Amino acid sequence: MSMEKISIIVSKGSLEGIYPALIMANGARAEGIEANLFFTFFGLDAVSTKRSGHVKIGAVGNPGLHLATFIGALPGVSGLMTRYMARKMDRLDIPPIPEFIEMISDTGAGLYACKAACDLFGLTKDDLVPQVKDIITVGEFYEIAEGGQIVYT
Repeated sequence: MSMEKISIIVSKGSLEGIYPALIMANGARAEGIEANLFFTFFGLDAVSTKRSGHVKIGAVGNPGLHLATFIGALPGVSGLMTRYMARKMDRLDIPPIPEFIEMISDTGAGLYACKAACDLFGLTKDDLVPQVKDIITVGEFYEIAEGGQIVYT
């Protein structure tokens, strides 16, 4: 049984929360699978005109960094780890978030922002990158996702 549609919920506003969703959506489109991204809560940082180019790694309590929590909390550690990861991703030709969002949108993927989260943070369509098709409710997201798999990142 082949997959025809995937809808990915992006809820985290850190590099390690956003990139997996972008990579999965990009991979789906490369395989001819319909892909939709639903940005909610802090995941909205990925499509915020003010935040998308400034997303950092969550250094405090991140088990993947193999750092003691108190080290991750030190000033500058998050920025240092973010710059380190950015250099590694650049060597692997993984684009920065704003460029990746544009690239995925250009493949025909649907990008949507959560209405409840936008209302909570006082965001309008003007605050979001132009690749976001619309601000939609959870119910509207389920309609778009109908008939496919939903992945929560």
